[in-house]
This record gives sequence, C-alpha cells and structure tokens, in this order.
Amino acid sequence: MGKRVTINDVARIAGVSRQTVSRALNDKGEIDGSTKQRVLDAARELGYRPSRFARGLVRQDSTTIGLVIPDLLNPFFTEVAHGALEAARARDWHVIVYDTADSIDEERRTIEVVVSQVDAVVGYFSLDEAELDQHLSGIPVVLIGREHRTPRFSSIRIDGQKGVHEAVDHLVAAGHRRIGMLDHAGRAEPSLRRGWFADAMATHGLDAPVVGNAVQSVDGGAEALHEMLSRHPDLTAVFTYNDVVAIGALRAARRLGLAVPGDLAVIGFDGLQLGTVVDPALTSVALDTTRIGALAIDQAGRLLAGEPPLPPEELQVSATLLVRDSA
Repeated sequence: MGKRVTINDVARIAGVSRQTVSRALNDKGEIDGSTKQRVLDAARELGYRPSRFARGLVRQDSTTIGLVIPDLLNPFFTEVAHGALEAARARDWHVIVYDTADSIDEERRTIEVVVSQVDAVVGYFSLDEAELDQHLSGIPVVLIGREHRTPRFSSIRIDGQKGVHEAVDHLVAAGHRRIGMLDHAGRAEPSLRRGWFADAMATHGLDAPVVGNAVQSVDGGAEALHEMLSRHPDLTAVFTYNDVVAIGALRAARRLGLAVPGDLAVIGFDGLQLGTVVDPALTSVALDTTRIGALAIDQAGRLLAGEPPLPPEELQVSATLLVRDSA
C-alpha cells in the first residue's frame, strides 16, 4: 500500500500553508479564488481525501494535537493526558487521544491514522525514531520519556534518578538491607528505573538487588510480589516500577498476612493520586504528571510556530520521594 497523502503534501505542492489548504477544501471565504483553485488542483492531482473524522468533528481552522499514550487504564497516563488537555484548552486547541494498548503493531496503525488528522503529535512511542520520522510526514513530534535526534522533533525527559536514590536512602535509614525491585515485565531490556535502583543500592554498599518482573497491572504486581517472596522470604522492602504494580504488591502483602510497613515496606514510582486512597497510603517516587502533559503541549506549540525549543533543563521533569504510610 502506498503512503497516504496528507494535507501537508497538498500544502507543499500548492505552495501554501496547511491552514490555507483547510480553508480552501472547506469552502471558507478568507482566501482568493486563484489560491483556492490552486489548492483544489493540487488535491485532485495527489488524490487527497480529507479524513471524514477531521471534517466532521474537528474545526479546520483550529490547531489539533494528537496525544498518543500506551494505556488509558493506567492512571499515570490518564493524569498526563489531563495535564495536556488543560494546557491545550488554554490555547483553544483540540486534542485527539490515541491509545496504542502498549502494542507496537497498534502504534504503527495509530501513526498511519494520526498523520491525516492533526497538526502535531505528542506522546509515548516505542517505534524507532527513523520509522516515526518516515511515517509522520513532516508533522512536529514531541516524545515523552525518551530522547530525540530528529531536528523537527522535541522531547520531554523524565529523570527519576534523584528520587530513586531518595527512596533507597529512606529505606536504609529505616533499617532495611534486603530490598527487592519489581521491574517492567514487558521490556526486552532492564528499565532505567532498575539502573537507578541498582546504583542507589551500590551507593550504600548493599548486595546486588533482587529483581522480579511484573506485568503492569494490580494483579501483575500482586503475582510478582508473591513469587518474589516465595524465593526470597528475607526481603523486608520492595521498590516497584510504578504505583499500579505497588498497589498490587500491597494487596499481596495483606493476603500473605504481612503488615505494611512493619513486615514489608513498599515504595512505588509515579506519585499518583490513586496512592492516597489505598490503605496504607502509598509512598512513591513522584512525578508532576500535570507538568509533563503541559510541557508537551507547550513544545508542540513552539515547533508549530517555528520557535526555538526550550533549553534541555527546562524540558526535564524530575522525580522526588513522596513519603506517605507504606514505607
């Protein structure tokens, strides 16, 4: 199947902006007749067909951002989406949210669709950057949680190293020496968070950490903790890849008759509001999820306007330890 023709292709051939193409195709009165005809001729030549979704649901004279996230059921991504939506609303922009179900195939299908519907894309991607660049057809892209190399891309960097070190410092100060970690089960390589955790353990001269892998769900966290403690019953604390897994670990500890934090301390990563409604309230390495979403929208605006990006230090969101009751 050939590459889908986009509104950007029509704009390039006609020598106008994509906004002018949109006005011409939607029969707006703000452009002169010769320009409109040039756009229509270019669209006919290329075989361009506007997306029915875009024509029916999105105002063509407004900026539309595509927000790509891997799992809407994970409240971390819901909180990031909330921050992005608030920031976009302040600019009177539209946001279309795409859920890739943490699937590389679904991610590919998403970028094939998104290119015809939005002005810029922000979000979480697993695809190689070269493939993203190829399929997103000149659209500005803001990557969240990974570095970018393509000049027209930008990225929001997440730095949890300091926060993870604070978490291990906190556990060691409370007397813990046997500390395990539940990492992400769906990754081919160890996560950055696992590296930060191992470094923090080494700083205190502790043994190489015990690491298990957890499916990213409450049930996955419960099952992974149960398995870890069956192999290493001497563990007195556990750090988890995220808060959802940590909440599963809390559930498993309760079922095993363990008091938290008396018998087992539990620390998550994300700092979700959800952590305040479990018992005990979850201690977590916390990120400002609202700021992540807002920064992504701000960078999309800069790329669309041709403005220079913010300096790297202003595009970084750092985590800090949020002490509640579970550790």
